Amino acid sequence: MPTQTRAAIVTGSSQGIGAAVAERLAADGLAVVINYSSKADPAEALVRKIEAAGGQAIAVGADVSDPAAVANLFDRAEQAFGGVDVLVNNAGIMKLAPVADTSDELFDQTIAINLKGVFNGLREAARRLRDGGRIVSFSSSVVGLYQPTYAAYAATKAGIEAISHILSKELGPKGITVNVIAPEPVATKLFLDGKSDDDIKPIVGRTPLGRLGEPEDIARAVSSWSPLTAAGSTAKCSAPMAASSEGDARWLRLHS
Repeated sequence: MPTQTRAAIVTGSSQGIGAAVAERLAADGLAVVINYSSKADPAEALVRKIEAAGGQAIAVGADVSDPAAVANLFDRAEQAFGGVDVLVNNAGIMKLAPVADTSDELFDQTIAINLKGVFNGLREAARRLRDGGRIVSFSSSVVGLYQPTYAAYAATKAGIEAISHILSKELGPKGITVNVIAPEPVATKLFLDGKSDDDIKPIVGRTPLGRLGEPEDIARAVSSWSPLTAAGSTAKCSAPMAASSEGDARWLRLHS
């Protein structure tokens, strides 16, 4: 029988925001499942880093758009740690194009990973998360700003918000909170790829602190909802942010 300990699954966590979240949750005392889609080496390196710092972690490959792969992700967590207490839906892609130039392939891939992938995680968590657990997913500041070229991406993030509102009501009786974080732009490969300095400068100029967010800002926000560091679902975060609440779901809109 596996030893039972508090455990978190963080999808897409071999680099960027996901890696920062996984490290923070491990430092908070949770065992962490590092999920990757294709490249195992960065995930295994992160496992070694967490273990060297005294934490517990395993790396598991899974394509979040595949329901069977997501189920196996939970299977592996349960085998290693006895159950799952936290799900962080981080995996996603950002491919931008005007609506007129958006191919079927781009649209379908964005929906499959960003929306269906999160739904697969939410559904599995609804079935298997231990009572008192936490679910955190990521929306984006593009929901509400609606900039050109973000149609497919923004649609997936708006969908995540809608599903999370509903799921929070369904899981409330089990003491499971369902939260969404909507960051402003964060300095990650996902955001920076394909953008020139001239593209980024006006974006930075619109932020209150005159800088892009950092993955560690987001990790602190996720940590604030960890079952080991938070009571209930009240937001407690040192990153610059605005918070809003509708129904039983809590939103953080992070501004850096």
